[in-house]
Amino acid sequence: MKVLIAEDDRVTGEILARTLQRLGHETMIVGDGARALEVLSETTAPTLGILDWMMPEIDGPDVCRRVRLERPDANMYLLLVTARETRTDVVAGLDAGADDYIIKPFDPEELRARVAVGVRVLALQQKLAERVAELQTALSNVKQLRGLLPICSYCKRIRGDDQYWQQVEGYIAQHSEAQFSHGICPSCYQKVNDELDGIERNRPR
Repeated sequence: MKVLIAEDDRVTGEILARTLQRLGHETMIVGDGARALEVLSETTAPTLGILDWMMPEIDGPDVCRRVRLERPDANMYLLLVTARETRTDVVAGLDAGADDYIIKPFDPEELRARVAVGVRVLALQQKLAERVAELQTALSNVKQLRGLLPICSYCKRIRGDDQYWQQVEGYIAQHSEAQFSHGICPSCYQKVNDELDGIERNRPR
């Protein structure tokens, strides 16, 4: 999983990065909120962002707020790292668009557990997006017959969109997923059989 770490304290950033690398994640460290926002605005892959609350230029909650506003459909999980632990601060961070938070100084096991939640959420969102794309593709390929079909009263041919007349089965095959196998019904079989018998009887001997 790609993890963006936005932390202005170099030591804390390195500790976070090494902890996550040991868990098998690819990490990128930036030192301010403006750079974090730039990276999150450009990435197309599912991304987990770990953002320090207090950063130069743009703070963590504001990064969250702007990312959610500018990229509402992006597959991102944003986790705030903060020394603030009052109920008011936690609510403010979550209202800004953060998915979770962790209190400084962080416990490595708690970080692992919270990151694991984020990874699961991102994976589920990715699968859902892929499924939606598959359904949209399937729907775009579905052909439906609807509206008024001009059909000849005598030969039963249908006039197509190109104004040419064609057999019913040809028209239906072009406008639906139906496929035809040809046979003969009992009444038609009897009719054809009678016609053949008449031809046989009238044949000169």
